Amino acid sequence: MNGVTGRMGYHQHLLRSVLAIRDDGGVALTDGRRVRLEPVLVGRNPAKLAELADRHGITEYSTDLDAVLADPTIGIYFDAQLTGVRRDALLAAIRAGKHIYAEKPVVETVEDALDIAERADAAGLKTGVVHDKLYLPGLLKLRRLIDNGFFGRVLSVRGEFGYWVFEGSSPAAQRPSWNYRAEDGGGITLDMFAHWAYVLENLFGRVEAVLARTVTHIPERVDERGATYAATADDAAYAIFELAGGAIAQINSSWCVRVDRQELVEFQVDGVEGSAVAGLWGCRVQHRGTTPRPVWNPDLPTTESFRDQWTEVPDNAEFGNGFRAQWEEFVRHVADDPGAPAYRHDVRSGARGIQLARAGLQSSAEGRRITLEELA
Repeated sequence: MNGVTGRMGYHQHLLRSVLAIRDDGGVALTDGRRVRLEPVLVGRNPAKLAELADRHGITEYSTDLDAVLADPTIGIYFDAQLTGVRRDALLAAIRAGKHIYAEKPVVETVEDALDIAERADAAGLKTGVVHDKLYLPGLLKLRRLIDNGFFGRVLSVRGEFGYWVFEGSSPAAQRPSWNYRAEDGGGITLDMFAHWAYVLENLFGRVEAVLARTVTHIPERVDERGATYAATADDAAYAIFELAGGAIAQINSSWCVRVDRQELVEFQVDGVEGSAVAGLWGCRVQHRGTTPRPVWNPDLPTTESFRDQWTEVPDNAEFGNGFRAQWEEFVRHVADDPGAPAYRHDVRSGARGIQLARAGLQSSAEGRRITLEELA
């Protein structure tokens, strides 16, 4: 596991996924066997690695990636490093005969992603890219509604994501400074469009075209050492996505917005037969048969409580950590579990996320709608 000294890599992948699976006895396969996970930590800072290993009873850690990859007992290489340095490590893992699993965006270009996929295929290795949003309780409920035909024909999807990220002077920023430097792979478009690609594709249809406007609203920020730096990456993106099947999605992504919604991300789906608003956890619906008739009257204050006219979708299941759920799916995929469902979240899927992000940036730079070719 390379790069798990960072916030996301540590909390979601090491602590709440791999270590939780280890402590629970491994990943259960459909034939009753279990695959035990034992992490080996890799990174640049030996002191941080040693502290993490000691805290969690991990016996192996190293700053020498090549030496770790040479270990024949290791079957999977996971990478949560900065996107800009991930390509070479993934290629090294493939040369060493390891299955690869990585955070998104998996690399910086579509060409590199497809190259990695082809090399892995040629070596008989399996690949995975983190698609965590699909495992959120709110989106799982949305998936249930779709599968049950609740919406009828889907007309549109409207998404709002974001929150105010402090500039870094006082109080300190909640995100690392590299997020706001294009030269370091930062920018909300590269970060979030990779998510929107797989969310839209898996729920509503593949993105066929995009019209976007990306903006750097705050031109200067303060880094972790207290030094002011120029923000060269976009901190907000406003986009329209045309989906296969005819639905239109509009998604605003911003680190410069104050939250006036129930959750940090929300998607409203409107169909002929019904509508839903899904967030991280909740999902509310309004069916055609219970849709009220709002009356527009600018001369009188609104007395209706529109949000009270929606119904909460029940859980009907226990929802675990989404990162862990995808780890378990990938391990079953690697273990050739015959009873496991097909695994679709591979590097080629990750490539489509990069393709959409690059198309969004191109659309903004050129001021025009960009069509997306279907990747092989």
